[in-house]
Amino acid sequence: MVNRQEQIARSIIKAILSTDENGLPLSKPSVLRRLFGLFNLYWLTLQLVKSDLFNALRAFWVINDGEYKASFGSDWKTGKKQKDILQGLGDMGYSGSTFFRTSDSSYLIKSVPRHFENAFFKNEMLVPYADHMRANPGSLLIRITDFLECSNRSLGTLLGLAPSHHIVMENILYGQDESREDGKGVKWESWDLKPTSYFFPERDVAGGALASEATKSRLADEFDDKIHLTLDQAEEFKAQLQKDTKLLADCNAVDYSLFLVRLSASKPEGQPRPGGDELLPPANPPFAPPGPPSWRLGMVSSDGKEVYRAAVLDFFWAKHTLHAKTMTGLVKTYNLIDKQGPMSITAASSEYRERFLKMAMEMIDVEGAPEWGKSTERLGSIEEE
Repeated sequence: MVNRQEQIARSIIKAILSTDENGLPLSKPSVLRRLFGLFNLYWLTLQLVKSDLFNALRAFWVINDGEYKASFGSDWKTGKKQKDILQGLGDMGYSGSTFFRTSDSSYLIKSVPRHFENAFFKNEMLVPYADHMRANPGSLLIRITDFLECSNRSLGTLLGLAPSHHIVMENILYGQDESREDGKGVKWESWDLKPTSYFFPERDVAGGALASEATKSRLADEFDDKIHLTLDQAEEFKAQLQKDTKLLADCNAVDYSLFLVRLSASKPEGQPRPGGDELLPPANPPFAPPGPPSWRLGMVSSDGKEVYRAAVLDFFWAKHTLHAKTMTGLVKTYNLIDKQGPMSITAASSEYRERFLKMAMEMIDVEGAPEWGKSTERLGSIEEE
């Protein structure tokens, strides 16, 4: 029986490994192969999008090309199966989306199957994103290292059985498996955070009674604790997040999220707790920081007991696309009956940015400045050069 995830994974591996040092394909499929490819359900003929741009980005981030390809199996060891190079993390919803992790945990591969999202990223977001990342080495936007799209249509993509577009991005949970094995007793926690003040039908219509638990489980998480930082750490975090979200607002993106990771000692009370530096995994590629400390590798808390990582994810929903406009119209119509306000996907990009920044700042507890997190008025409308 054909395994869907395995076929998609093999397609991704082939696309990344079958390129030269410039990111160009080593060979082109024959006319006959392209013809037979029309009948594939899960096998995808993928090509790299703007490979020169991503090559330049990876070089800027000091990601060695050989080590990058090794994450996708270019140095397979004897007896290692190709299907083990990418580990499937399950399908995400009903859109045909898939999620993989490289076997060394360095990278995640996420499909972007919806046309209005992948077209926005490819045609409008990609170049501003690359320029921003080069100008901001410490950016909190997730580092995307490749973008793949189908070069030939197939039965599977037409029927929505296999996703046509994929992004490769860094895995900020890198080191978690190694940490579990080394016996140091480090506890890993993560949250996918969005402003919860918006209207979410799954939660707010009939008190959530009409939505299944599986559907509600895909809602944004809530972080009921504090991130403990020094004043300098907090100010730098705010300044960088303002720059990153300004780019997203300028591109009219909404519904992005803050992925927060917390590492802490899991030893019982009364036993010695490891210091912050001991919680950090080795700074191996691709996680050599642009200059310590780094939110990508780990930011040590003000009390030295925790380490935080953070990244802004999923900036593919643009307010000006036809799909987004349709959703906005539907929500406005619903609000005539039961006024609930905007959803995160129908809010204005400037307003979403302001709520997002407010959410992030209110999570922070600054050592010696207990009122810091409350001074969040008009965070998204600050003039920037």
